Amino acid sequence: MNENLINKTKLSLLQGDITRQSSDAIVNAANSGLMGGGGVDGAIHRAGGPAILEECKQIVSRQGRLPTGEAVITTGGNLKARHVIHTVGPVWHGGQSGEPELLASAYRQSLRVAVANGLKSVSFPSLSTGAYGYPVRLAAAVALETVIDFLHQQESLEEVVFVLFDDATYQKYGQALAALLPDTV
Repeated sequence: MNENLINKTKLSLLQGDITRQSSDAIVNAANSGLMGGGGVDGAIHRAGGPAILEECKQIVSRQGRLPTGEAVITTGGNLKARHVIHTVGPVWHGGQSGEPELLASAYRQSLRVAVANGLKSVSFPSLSTGAYGYPVRLAAAVALETVIDFLHQQESLEEVVFVLFDDATYQKYGQALAALLPDTV
């Protein structure tokens, strides 16, 4: 595990399964319909059980599909995490269609939802790098820079963890973190 202190918040990288995290909230790489799917989204819905999908259906019936870069919160259902923050990252179209800004917004809005709900710890997967095709090296830089900037501006979160499923993704996030914080890694 790779740990750093940003302002008063512990920021760490961990290789593992996000559905097993005991953070106050885990972040779901959702689709705009919030109905579950493949990858992280499907794994979270399977592990958390039907309560998550029920709340997602209520959110969609109330406000419609979730726009890319936005975030909402539901129960964690059967997960160790009490909550799931669902966010929609961008589909990669080569990087010239606003993808970095939309990806940064997905991380920033997820953190804002966590703070607004009084949460102290949040675990993120690598958003948009699976089925949505965002190159991991580029996504890691956007993710970490956005989270670090956010943590410099607020002090209510105690811990933010990036839970990365495989070694290659973990290594790329470690390299991105070392580039952003060369004195602390």
